[in-house]
Amino acid sequence: MNALIKAEFRRLLATRMWLWALLTAVVLGGGMVGLLTAVGPENFSPPMPGLETEEGVLSVFGMLGFTVFVPAALGTLAMTSEYRHRTATFTFLFAPQRWQVLTAKLVTFGVAGLVYGLVQTAGAGAGFFGALAARGVTPGLATGTVIELLLRLALTMAVYTLLGVAMGALIRNQIVALAVVIGYLYMGELILMMIPGVNLLYPLLPGGATASLTSFTYLADVLADELSTSPVSLLSPVGGGLLLAGYALVAAAVAVLVPMRRDVV
Repeated sequence: MNALIKAEFRRLLATRMWLWALLTAVVLGGGMVGLLTAVGPENFSPPMPGLETEEGVLSVFGMLGFTVFVPAALGTLAMTSEYRHRTATFTFLFAPQRWQVLTAKLVTFGVAGLVYGLVQTAGAGAGFFGALAARGVTPGLATGTVIELLLRLALTMAVYTLLGVAMGALIRNQIVALAVVIGYLYMGELILMMIPGVNLLYPLLPGGATASLTSFTYLADVLADELSTSPVSLLSPVGGGLLLAGYALVAAAVAVLVPMRRDVV
């Protein structure tokens, strides 16, 4: 198993995907959060509480939740590339116990997703505190609480990487799989939130769990105001975290079991 994990890490580092992923993490973390902090949520449209309040700080970091499609796409690419480039056949011939190969891939990309999340949130923290210092604003959350929030976001990125691997196992075609993953995470849940009745499921979906974990209610509240409906009640941060952990376990099971029951074509 250790040899397979090392092989997966070597395969990952042999391409430039890891470098582009880290650059994306820095841009989306430090760049986006730094810009939002410099602008100030009170200048958003519609305006939100300023950074001297807890709600204002949560609104800035909650925006990182909209970038989870990136690690999810990386996980999808990792799985579907095996079939696109016909390397799955040689991999399974070298290691006939498929579950070991798939478990090694999950471990590798779970770690890669966590590294991506840590780089992104470290950049976000640097951008946030740097912009605050430039503006001379005291944040509405203690530094320790902000760091805890950033760590939760980093773990969230790792979970979405595993979800991407699972989708790649279910949908082997790389283009279709990426379209489904990015389309759902970027637009799918937003559309579901606009449908009366169906929007009640939002807290139980991955996006709702992420919003619960980060206490980011901005999107749900804005849609409720626009549609004149009652705001959707999100889970507690602990509940959101447990739900995301459940999604990660299901994703891991799917990624291991589905390819074991299919022929490699």
